[in-house]
Amino acid sequence: MTTALPPSSACPPAQDPDAPDAVLFAARITPHRSMGRQAFRITMTLVCVASVISSLPFVMLGAWPVAGFFGIDLLALYIAFRINFKRANAFEEVWLSRIELLMRKVSHRGAWREWRFNPLWTRLEKTAHIEAGVETLALVSRGQRVTVGDALSPIERESLGAALGEALMQAKR
Repeated sequence: MTTALPPSSACPPAQDPDAPDAVLFAARITPHRSMGRQAFRITMTLVCVASVISSLPFVMLGAWPVAGFFGIDLLALYIAFRINFKRANAFEEVWLSRIELLMRKVSHRGAWREWRFNPLWTRLEKTAHIEAGVETLALVSRGQRVTVGDALSPIERESLGAALGEALMQAKR
């Protein structure tokens, strides 16, 4: 999911839109998650109820260890969802002005890497498949290659590529 960013302290907004440090393009790219917190609670409640109901006949027949396996499955599902929600904290940020292109990737643990490019020497490289659409977007400049929008779908990646490509062309004018 791509959202427009408000200017931050890393790239302060210029007062004049024609100023060299005016932000021409800014985006924050976050991974899409289809399940919110409320849906998570409902899903876990339903799975817990189904596990208890399914394990009752086994407990009544004397096969009580089966109930423990249902509990282990429930715990594994909970842990998988927690990891999924934690990984949703990762994001990418892209800022472009006439004098600098800043690319920052922040992991789900908070570790970040940052690349700074001169927009005049930077090009946007697209790898596309006939059926799948845009598979990869990369910023390439002087031997460095950084992928952009890894968490996006091909359609969203194509939209990001078009907008970023247009902003790069504008920065080069």
